[in-house]
Amino acid sequence: MKTEKEKMIDGEYYLAGDFTLVKDRRRAKNLLHRLNITEYRITKKAREIIAELIPNSGKNLYIEPPFFCDYGYNIFCGDNVFFNVNCVVLDGAKVSIGSNVLFAPGVQLYTAAHPLDAEARKTVEFSKPITIGDDCWIGGNAIICPGITIGNGCVIGAGSVVTKDIPDNSMAVGNPAKIIKKLNTDNTPTQ
Repeated sequence: MKTEKEKMIDGEYYLAGDFTLVKDRRRAKNLLHRLNITEYRITKKAREIIAELIPNSGKNLYIEPPFFCDYGYNIFCGDNVFFNVNCVVLDGAKVSIGSNVLFAPGVQLYTAAHPLDAEARKTVEFSKPITIGDDCWIGGNAIICPGITIGNGCVIGAGSVVTKDIPDNSMAVGNPAKIIKKLNTDNTPTQ
């Protein structure tokens, strides 16, 4: 029999009020309080807090406070990941972020979802993983919905709501986000 935490991570219906999950969220909130309120500036202590909050990250994870997440341990980052101010990661399921990824202010990654049936919604929820490839730039206030994969080399325009997967080297904008062009793959700088 699976625990509620195992169900959550596996994308099945789970009870968010489960004791272990509440305890895990409380631990994350305590670390976030220290990061967002006590330290606020990126100091040696702030880097230690980030490493404890998000233990599954590569080199040079940089988070500009304030930052918000549910658990932290479900966020997996490659090297050189940058979160600007006011980013939110609801990490009930795994959030996989490649290397060299930039998140502008106010980006929101939602793995959490709820049943469409009103009765079921009163008691259970579920989560679907999010994957973001290498070398991506996610524009300000973009929202990435549950279960989305964004390929390598993508740009997501500011204010976009990503409801469908985005293939490699694509620029997507709008609500819902639509691909508006393929991006250079020859490493030529463009504006």
